[in-house]
Amino acid sequence: MAGGGGVSPLGLAPPLWYHRDLSRAAAEELLARAGRDGSFLVRDSESVNGAYALCVLFQKHVHTYRVLPDEEGFLAVQTSQGVQPKRFKSLPELVLLYLQPSQGLVSTLLYPVDREESIPEDRDYSVPLCPPMVSSVLYSPQGQSPSTRVCSTDTDCDVVPSYFSAPAANGLSTISHEYLKGSYALDLQAVKQGASSLPHLNKTLVSSCKRLNGEVDKVLSGLEILSKVFDQQIYLPYTVVALKAVQDLSVSTLSSLPPLTRHSKTIPVQAFEVKLDVYLADLTKIGKSQKHSLSVDVEGGMLVVMKKMKDNQEDWNTFTHHKIRQLIKSQRVQNKLGIVFEKDKEKSQRKDFIFASAKKREAFCQLLQLMKNKHSNQDEPDMISIFIGTWNMGSVPSPKAVGSWLLCRGLGKTLDEMTVTIPHDLYVFGTQENSVCDREWVDSLRTALKEHTELDYKPIAVQTLWNIKIAVLVKPEHENRISHVGVSSVKTGIANTLGNKGAVGVSFMFNGTSFGFVNCHLTSGNEKIGRRNQNYLDILRLLSLGDKQLSSFDISLRFTHLFWLGDLNYRLDMDIQEILNYINRKEFDPLLKVDQLNLEREKNKVFLRFAEEEISYPPTYRYERGSRDTYVWQKQKATGMRTNVPSWCDRILWKSYPETHIVCNSYGCTDDVVTSDHSPVFGTFEVGVTSQFVSKKGLPKSSEQAYIEFENIEAIVKTASRTKFFIEFYSTCLEEFKKSYENDSQSSDNVNFLRVGWSNKQLTTLKPLLSEIEYLQDQHLLLTVKSLDGYESYGECVVALKSMIGSTAQQFHTYLSHRGEETGNIRGSMRVRVPAERMGTRERLYGNCVCLSVCVCLSLCLSVCLCLSVCLAKQDSAEGDPSTGKNNSYNNPAYYILEGVPNQSAATLSSELLPSPCSPPAGKALLSGGVVGVVSGGGAGGTLNRPPPDFPPPPLPKGALEMADTPFSKPRPLYPDLAEVKIPAANSSPAFILGEDFRRGGPGGLDDQSCSVLQMAKTLSESEYPPPPHAPSAPPHLRGQGLGDACRTFPPRAPITESIAEDLPEEVRCLCEGGRVSSLSVGESSVGEWLQRLGLDRYEEGLLHNGWDDLEFLSDITEEDLEEAGILDPAHKRILLESLRQQKQQK
Repeated sequence: MAGGGGVSPLGLAPPLWYHRDLSRAAAEELLARAGRDGSFLVRDSESVNGAYALCVLFQKHVHTYRVLPDEEGFLAVQTSQGVQPKRFKSLPELVLLYLQPSQGLVSTLLYPVDREESIPEDRDYSVPLCPPMVSSVLYSPQGQSPSTRVCSTDTDCDVVPSYFSAPAANGLSTISHEYLKGSYALDLQAVKQGASSLPHLNKTLVSSCKRLNGEVDKVLSGLEILSKVFDQQIYLPYTVVALKAVQDLSVSTLSSLPPLTRHSKTIPVQAFEVKLDVYLADLTKIGKSQKHSLSVDVEGGMLVVMKKMKDNQEDWNTFTHHKIRQLIKSQRVQNKLGIVFEKDKEKSQRKDFIFASAKKREAFCQLLQLMKNKHSNQDEPDMISIFIGTWNMGSVPSPKAVGSWLLCRGLGKTLDEMTVTIPHDLYVFGTQENSVCDREWVDSLRTALKEHTELDYKPIAVQTLWNIKIAVLVKPEHENRISHVGVSSVKTGIANTLGNKGAVGVSFMFNGTSFGFVNCHLTSGNEKIGRRNQNYLDILRLLSLGDKQLSSFDISLRFTHLFWLGDLNYRLDMDIQEILNYINRKEFDPLLKVDQLNLEREKNKVFLRFAEEEISYPPTYRYERGSRDTYVWQKQKATGMRTNVPSWCDRILWKSYPETHIVCNSYGCTDDVVTSDHSPVFGTFEVGVTSQFVSKKGLPKSSEQAYIEFENIEAIVKTASRTKFFIEFYSTCLEEFKKSYENDSQSSDNVNFLRVGWSNKQLTTLKPLLSEIEYLQDQHLLLTVKSLDGYESYGECVVALKSMIGSTAQQFHTYLSHRGEETGNIRGSMRVRVPAERMGTRERLYGNCVCLSVCVCLSLCLSVCLCLSVCLAKQDSAEGDPSTGKNNSYNNPAYYILEGVPNQSAATLSSELLPSPCSPPAGKALLSGGVVGVVSGGGAGGTLNRPPPDFPPPPLPKGALEMADTPFSKPRPLYPDLAEVKIPAANSSPAFILGEDFRRGGPGGLDDQSCSVLQMAKTLSESEYPPPPHAPSAPPHLRGQGLGDACRTFPPRAPITESIAEDLPEEVRCLCEGGRVSSLSVGESSVGEWLQRLGLDRYEEGLLHNGWDDLEFLSDITEEDLEEAGILDPAHKRILLESLRQQKQQK
């Protein structure tokens, strides 16, 4: 059993029934394995430091009793009110009494369950001979001198354990004396009985190592102090005089110079060659050339759209930054981007462009975002860019040239050359086996950043554990936006006492958004998967970061955004020669399928609900130093020859709260930094942030107070216990945490799971500190389910308030986790009621909701289509009347639109904020180019207003698809056993019926949250429907795609389909477009079918990629356009042009 290090409070040889820091879930598993009534064990309490939990098995249920210490140090089992507790001097004395019958427990203690002794690890000979001590450097925002703390323990930098103060010889000799005096006889007796190990000697050696490690830290701390003393100048008076002269000279020199202003590097105008996607173009303008040039002038705040006409003529339009309303990123065509321009106060126009590549599209979006940031009138940013780098330096100093790492140049998903020099707002560097001292390392990073960005980045914090370091630097302009900086470290080396392996972390607030960063170095070795998993769980539990009030939650739930990076050391389970063959062929998918980290994540053993960008670069370990051409997969160790297969050891993962914005723009490694056997890995992220909100309306009156009200909550908890439970609610919008009453319903169909429920009477109403909608839409609510017997958590979760705002109750459904393991799921019905006086439109632009048209097509067969449209219509034609708010901005996540994903944020608005239902004018298309649903969000790999994979969407109406009995659809069980637990339908709200919702909301309208159309669109559009090669696809629900996949809302690895309408037959698409029918027949309207008829279908992909996706617009194509689409054969070009000419004559 892996522990947290340190000497046991029960001495060097604690009883075998004492399991120390064993988790509650693991304790229940051990007792269930024992299987006999009266089996028991004692573990540390998870809720009270210094307390214990006595766990007893009786009739297949685990009963937990809290053992609490009093002021005098006596122990007693917690009893009911009025019952006199029995006091004991020690835990063994307490257990001895309850071994007797009739002592008040549910069963006599009969069968102790011994702890599982861990097998000592082989010595890791990579431990440095003289490692530095644990240290952290915090930098004040005002630029004052940093404060350095030298820590001998991981928990408190100011307290040194008493046994460290004793001489090393005395401490170690005392341990040896105790072993020879007492435990030696036990080991001797065990050997005589045939034992093959000496457990008591092993414990003695472990304790000796711990004390020795403490002495080493203490000596090194003293040596550092001495080095600082002797580094000072001996002749102090002369030094003072010299410094005074230099100071006077500098003052006189500066006074004679004009004041200097520091500017970042000027970004030149960048031009992008694109093609207009004519399918969405204004039909009256077809016939003009499709070639365009988009020029972004970041410094001038303008976008120039230039059309390239025939005879070298040009037609261009200039749009200032505030005239660009939205960017609409296609998820099916990764290099396609829609731009909505404002023509006048109430009209807009959308144009879709095809870029040369997806990377070019992302570069264009980044430049537009930067342009808006420079010219925005907002006081605070709504989105920031973060660079994250991890590198195992191999105990060799870094080379001076690390520009490729900072600029994300190399292999994998890299940034476009037009944007690599744009400085990021935050830089986070995690290193392992870094022998450079802290100050020198930070100075080198700042120098390198200044060289490439011309900015003097400010360090926030540096944390070091031996040779594991993390350093965070921020743009000077953001320095005062950083607060609540915290640092911590955890050792996971031999016996969890050595710091050669472990983790360091930094946390802080950026205005109103919390961030956590963890850099780790886990156990090495191909076969030590279990040990690496345990390292992760220990770090998750022991790393002390973030708000101390959230101690009931592990660090994966304490932050809006948590990034985990480092040398995770997970390897590839494949023969070395096969690995090398795949790498040579650049075929990484077969290797990723045997990647240990991916396999363990699929089993939910580590990094539960974390995300990682797709890997498209070769393994970063183990290279021959000085080259990136050769992998060295054999290493001579003191224990013999070790095989280290090439692997992706160095990784970056992240976990964010639901309905937040985060996009990974790059993820790769360098190919020119060769000093280590690892390659540096980089990742860049676009992250939405919130401001420190200040109400402009003052404190609310009692009539204006917002409140959070629950109708009911139901949870399924993985436990063999049958105790009562209550819920604690935490949030930054609450003055203090709140508790519910105990559950009033409880049942179980499976001995390992318990279903508990709370009605409205048992749940308290929560009152937020502020009542403004723009404040509440950014808040999240943390819930923890705790037991009444031990006040220990059985599962935690987070719920976004954004989707819960409205006058009607909304349903939520998510998973419960505890200590990194999934422990159940929870669902309920709640509403966040915001008074009308506080429903004003946001003054800042982050998270603005965009009212867009939603059309859901439900087909019972190919020839029948039901089109439902919520008339919050955004017209794309020049005559359209968009309902998009003018405040939309592309420096916040609401600016980015993902086609094919319905606007979930519209569901968060009350009826006061939504336009009244209306019907579009006759002849106008309801939808633009077949776009069925859109939602505010980020680019590929990121979302806004979309939950992570564990947050299923609301259920579909019963009239739309066949549903399960429960309104909370469960497509797949959270556990194998959970499928056997029958969950009756919640009685919180009536079943969702299509007619019911429309009667409530009026024809085509929405009643606050009761937008079943949006719910249907959400579920349908988020399913993956790979289109067939040529023929139009069947409607989504007829393609064998189960509802299970539809209910998984996290973006899968494969691209999300752009829209439902694009997958519908042509008849259906025309119906959705308001009756606009092509002059061509259905059989001739497909480019693919036309090419197939000519026997040239191999050119379809090239034509579609260049925007030629409709025969109606192909008549204007030229030979040059055909060549750019990949059609180089002169005979084939003639056939195509002749066919188009004949088709044009027939019209």
